[in-house]
Amino acid sequence: VQLQASGGGLVQPGGSLRLSCAASGFTLESKAIGWLRQAPGKAREWVSCIPQDDDRPYYKDSVKGRFTISRDNAKNTVYLQMNSLKNEDTAVYLCVAERRCTGSPTLELYDLWGQGTQVTVSS
Repeated sequence: VQLQASGGGLVQPGGSLRLSCAASGFTLESKAIGWLRQAPGKAREWVSCIPQDDDRPYYKDSVKGRFTISRDNAKNTVYLQMNSLKNEDTAVYLCVAERRCTGSPTLELYDLWGQGTQVTVSS
């Protein structure tokens, strides 16, 4: 049972990336799936979450209108489309699974998390 985030990379300010969170050993559809991020020297922060029942997703204020979270149940994958990226979006992004969206940055409160993927926004 694990989650694996991928899709990170180096992008210029204003660019886009799509992160993927793939599950193995369980069905993503049964969980709320979120994204956290941690920049060097900074505290981990919650970014977004899509509820178990595909209800309205939630976003951190600073990414609203730029990031979109979605799920493809057939592929057992959740995506985070990131547009209009800014330098301050630079961080390691990881996906997490929980019963419902709580918006917590505390990793240990989640049912499951995987290794992150590095996103670097720089010119």
